[in-house]
Amino acid sequence: MRKDDVIKSIRFTLNAGDGEIAEILKLAGYKPTREEIAYIFEEPEEGKDKIDITHELTAYFLDGLIFYKRGKSDKHPQQPIQTPITNNMVMKKLRVAFQLREEDIRKIIQKAGFEISASELNALFRKKNHRNFQPAGDQVLRYFLKGLAMTYRNT
Repeated sequence: MRKDDVIKSIRFTLNAGDGEIAEILKLAGYKPTREEIAYIFEEPEEGKDKIDITHELTAYFLDGLIFYKRGKSDKHPQQPIQTPITNNMVMKKLRVAFQLREEDIRKIIQKAGFEISASELNALFRKKNHRNFQPAGDQVLRYFLKGLAMTYRNT
């Protein structure tokens, strides 16, 4: 899934403006320019593909989102960013940011119209070298983001 689509979806869920997105990035130590923020949300020109934003920017955004939603903690110091960003990493960071348990995530995905078993969901949150690890597909991430918007948009 495109990294800018992830940020757009989270922006919709939070009902956040450009300034708030910039603040989220700053919380993680990234200094965004107005042009970068504008580029994330601009629509591509007719017949032209838009270049996807970097994994680095997305990693900073997701880490900043955790600080934005939960606050910074001395107990959990900021870790160096990890790239490339996978769908599994996006789901893990959103789980932390929104303080979700696996049952909450299953309900959110079901709310969006997709069924996933507890064992399938559990496999998405395993470490990559675990024998039961499964990569999260774009479809699962889209349903998760859609369900997050349905759940948190008006709260």
